[in-house]
Amino acid sequence: MTLPNPTVPGFHPDPSVTRVGDDYYLACSSFEYFPGLPLFHSRDLVRWEQIGHVVTRPGQLALEKVPTLGGAWAPTIRFHDGRFWLVVTDAMGRGSLIFTADRAEGPWSDGVVMQGVSGIDPDLAWDADGTCFVTYSGLQLDGDRAGEHLGIQQVRMDLDTGQALEEPRSVWSGTGLMFPEAPHLYEIDGTWYLLIAEGGTERGHSVSIARGTRPDGPFEGCPANPVLSARSTDRPIQNTGHADLVQTPDGGWALVLLGMRPRGLTRAFSPMGRETFSAALDWVDGWPVVQPVELTPPTGPVEHHDDFTGAELGVEWLSIRTPAVEWSSLTERPGHLVVHADGSTMDDPRPRFVGRRQQHQAAEFSVGVDSSGGVGGLSLRIDERHHYDIEVGGGVARARARVGGLCQTWEQPVPPGQVTVRIETEPVSGMGLDALGPDLVRLSVDSGAGPVELAALDGRYVSAETAASFTGRVVGMYAAEGSVAFDRFSYRGED
Repeated sequence: MTLPNPTVPGFHPDPSVTRVGDDYYLACSSFEYFPGLPLFHSRDLVRWEQIGHVVTRPGQLALEKVPTLGGAWAPTIRFHDGRFWLVVTDAMGRGSLIFTADRAEGPWSDGVVMQGVSGIDPDLAWDADGTCFVTYSGLQLDGDRAGEHLGIQQVRMDLDTGQALEEPRSVWSGTGLMFPEAPHLYEIDGTWYLLIAEGGTERGHSVSIARGTRPDGPFEGCPANPVLSARSTDRPIQNTGHADLVQTPDGGWALVLLGMRPRGLTRAFSPMGRETFSAALDWVDGWPVVQPVELTPPTGPVEHHDDFTGAELGVEWLSIRTPAVEWSSLTERPGHLVVHADGSTMDDPRPRFVGRRQQHQAAEFSVGVDSSGGVGGLSLRIDERHHYDIEVGGGVARARARVGGLCQTWEQPVPPGQVTVRIETEPVSGMGLDALGPDLVRLSVDSGAGPVELAALDGRYVSAETAASFTGRVVGMYAAEGSVAFDRFSYRGED
């Protein structure tokens, strides 16, 4: 079958998928964003609809305290014995966790902390006797051994208590490339397969596989490993890896995986970060032969609007480390999202910010702003050290570029009353200096007489590679002073 790519566009890394009858459920990493661990449903592996999140309550993850790059890493979602199970690492937070739910839509449990597991990227598999095997990557995140990698590890586990039932053992750790991670264990026709990522999640990323007669090994590696990688190629989708295996509706097989769409003259910058892609595969002599991961031709522009008339924010909206419901309101001023500032800015780890992912190479975000009660606007964010902002307040429109320790601003007077602020990303082409980056990011304001551009900025400084980030661009509304009312948020994207 033909699978769409990207399968889930925008910052949706580390996908895991499970099949329940004719239904498919997919989960992704979310790091410091709340709500966390987005969930998608499909009946055909082609059309995916977001149905919610695993993490919808404070305390399920320790998001408020995790540093940038911390939080929800690499979930595995499975269905077993009539329940949904999801295991994940809350990096630099609570540790490795077990969540359960009767329905994928939730609600999900508070999470049980795994005991006796020191590492990341946990996986769940059960043998015919119902014994649960947790296989994981032995990267040490804290303590005296922080930064050390113990390879792929495995334990039998009591999922009700989260207690490992034995000391961890090393299982197959790949072909010798760095960072063996993202293990997934499957029994297929009586053979146990261990699928892993290796080579790092950057341009050397790859997928390798081994097989054995028992879930705890020993495992023999595929002679053709890695079975998937885009390294040292000119393919438009790079960093392909971190895959999960699933049977397709037509009886075939596929991988869901992460990848990146780099742009620019050197193809070095990826605005959307790591996205979810799919690849079909065939079985030859008991080993998977994976088809190339191809981009789906563009189908024209996509538009979304939010007039903030619902009872709660839609599933596409994200805040950073703290729930938006604690400091914003949809009822205080009907038809508006009112955001209350607390003195933080986009330079801080917990800004008053509500955003959505950039999902297309060319994108336009705009929103009406009534700043009579404060200062606020739109921000295009990778993290607190890499973001571009356009804000209004006190009769001034201000564009700001934050790149590491550097900050520059541009200002323009605006009359009192409501204005529209806009952020546009425009892919660049040709061989000029502008083509070094992936796009231009244009920041403008419109007070009724037409848009006025305050800055056109190089997009490479708000890309995943420059920020060394596991996330991608998220664009949204923020308040820096007082209370700011936003209405009619619009998104338009096209590849």
